[in-house]
Amino acid sequence: MSISLVAGLGNPGREYELSRHNLGWTVIDAYASRHGLAWRNEPGFESVVARRDLGPGQTLWLVKPQTFMNESGRAVAALARYHRIAPEAVAAVYDDLTIDLGLLKVSVTGSDAGHNGVASLLEHLGTGFVRYRLGIGPRNPPEMDLKDFVLSRFTQEQLTLIQQKTDTYVKGLELLLASGADRAMNQLNRRETT
Repeated sequence: MSISLVAGLGNPGREYELSRHNLGWTVIDAYASRHGLAWRNEPGFESVVARRDLGPGQTLWLVKPQTFMNESGRAVAALARYHRIAPEAVAAVYDDLTIDLGLLKVSVTGSDAGHNGVASLLEHLGTGFVRYRLGIGPRNPPEMDLKDFVLSRFTQEQLTLIQQKTDTYVKGLELLLASGADRAMNQLNRRETT
């Protein structure tokens, strides 16, 4: 089943811009920009939404929930229901502390792994959605509170790395959309060797 809805997870508000928890928004913004898509506010879905027409009867929806991370699933599920999009045709783009910064992985199963946005998706949308996981790990310093770490901003050095990787992230997302989760997993989940 091809992807019809891509949800970038993050928190609204200037204070969260460039935070680790908003990396999903950074990547989905870069994808929208590359394809000349315009975001529009959809208060009924508690989201900002962009639309890309891929061909006859094929529409790709991009969504950035404005509900805050903990309630992301509510907004995504409402939009999916309205457009009759099954969970298997939804991809969530989000930060993952268990993956090193600069790497990404694609998966379709698993727990929320302590990620409140994913927990909300599982609650409101159900299982089966594709997970496009962007590494933000490891936590440094390790004793830092998890919430404080994910809500804190990247260092300048880390931001430079993300800027260098943004093209890779967008191309990976395009591969997922064009070829499906299995092929994306085969190509994107290999650890990069230095």
